[in-house]
Amino acid sequence: MKEHNILGVILAGGKSSRFGSNKSLSNLSNSKLIDHVINKMSKYFNEILIVSNDRKLRINESKISVIKDCIDGHLGPLVGVLSAIKFAKKNKNYNWIMTFPCDTPFFDEKIIETMIEKTISTKDKIFFIKDKHQRHNIFGTWSVSLEKTLEEDINNNFRKVDLWADKIGCSLIEKNIKNENEFLNINTKEELALAEKIYNKK
Repeated sequence: MKEHNILGVILAGGKSSRFGSNKSLSNLSNSKLIDHVINKMSKYFNEILIVSNDRKLRINESKISVIKDCIDGHLGPLVGVLSAIKFAKKNKNYNWIMTFPCDTPFFDEKIIETMIEKTISTKDKIFFIKDKHQRHNIFGTWSVSLEKTLEEDINNNFRKVDLWADKIGCSLIEKNIKNENEFLNINTKEELALAEKIYNKK
């Protein structure tokens, strides 16, 4: 299912301040945390972009590019989204970017199929995954036509993904969670240890 005009993006630009080091490079089982996400995405995207401000993050695969935020200062995931949109428009003929967090290794990869299908018929420019408990804003699909508006709003101090998406208008993909750990995101060493236990039970 790679015949589409969507750039797959992993947002890994955070400071990992609660973790103490770049969590995306930490090991979960026998692979780096970010590799678990890459492995799921690789089945659906011809090209993957990673947005990271860590110079140590290098991926030696031809289909994967790594860029830093287009605005310095660790200003949050919206800057990562803008950076990916700029890359998509400048380098490739993509109409959409699809974002995933670097720290959520257990998500059901089948949601990628649903997200891809949504771009065919949607009139919205943003849509997110939502389960019965919460909206998952980093599991999102974004039209590259948002570039100018997003950049202007970031420069006017918009920082929160949910507030900005609500301002623009967004659609939701309802997800019935079968695994309670599906959207477990890892922010601390303790959560990584928990993820290791979960992984070993699979």
